[in-house]
Amino acid sequence: MTTEDLQLVIITGMSGAGRTVAMQSLEDQGYFTVDNLPPALIEKFAELCVQSGGAISKIALVCDLRGGEFFAPLLQILRRLKEIGFKYEILFLEAADETLVRRYKESRRRHPLSAQGQITEGIARERALLAELRGQAHKIIDTTSLSSRQLREQVAEAYGQQKISERIRISVISFGFKYGIPMDADLMMDVRFLPNPYYISELRGLTGEDPKIREFLFYTDKELLQNFLTSYGELLKYILPKYIEEGKAHLVIGIGCTGGQHRSVLVAKEIGSILKADNYQVSIKHRDMQRNLQGGVG
Repeated sequence: MTTEDLQLVIITGMSGAGRTVAMQSLEDQGYFTVDNLPPALIEKFAELCVQSGGAISKIALVCDLRGGEFFAPLLQILRRLKEIGFKYEILFLEAADETLVRRYKESRRRHPLSAQGQITEGIARERALLAELRGQAHKIIDTTSLSSRQLREQVAEAYGQQKISERIRISVISFGFKYGIPMDADLMMDVRFLPNPYYISELRGLTGEDPKIREFLFYTDKELLQNFLTSYGELLKYILPKYIEEGKAHLVIGIGCTGGQHRSVLVAKEIGSILKADNYQVSIKHRDMQRNLQGGVG
């Protein structure tokens, strides 16, 4: 990996204009992010990333006036980066004064340049100090009328190289209702409407990972499970892009049956396979599968 291979984005701009949201959006795109990094450390940090052998190939650094006197040499340091072969882009965020004042009042935080609490004076000083840097920005986003979600989308469109299916990670968790529902589940599906293998003596001690359980559930009622998987799969394919548009980066789908041993395990595997076929990043976990083997209804 060379200096030219490193993708470097410098996030800067007005305090209250959304730098943190922009950083989080880039983090969702696979960037290694650092907030409030002193400019003097940028060159050394970039060199370390190059030496990582490709482990870190995209970085986004937030540099702003919170750094005080350390912020002053930023432009000089960026010129030095260009001289030694690093390519970078400056993302500058701004907003109207009225919007910045309102955001600060809502957050009840002090503006970094308003020692006496006069927000408007701090904003005016900040605009003056950032004028030259703004003039060299590669991209300027005015967040005056943008929601956090809309800002995330604009940053993702500008710098994201991931397919839409790669912008969200999905965890499919099978569980037993008698042990409680997963607290972090975003979506929940109860599959206790399916025939229960527990009541078949030769199947009771098996789990949903056994081919015999799959055969039982698919052929006891030949259309029930297949129609359900098709319908639920189509629903997920429809709503997942909507979650991504709202900026969600991780979704947990809970699949529950009575004990988390048979039906929920098989369905979780099937749902996971459907999503993987659409190139979603999916992990599958069976929370209670072994736990229920101690006894109980599956």
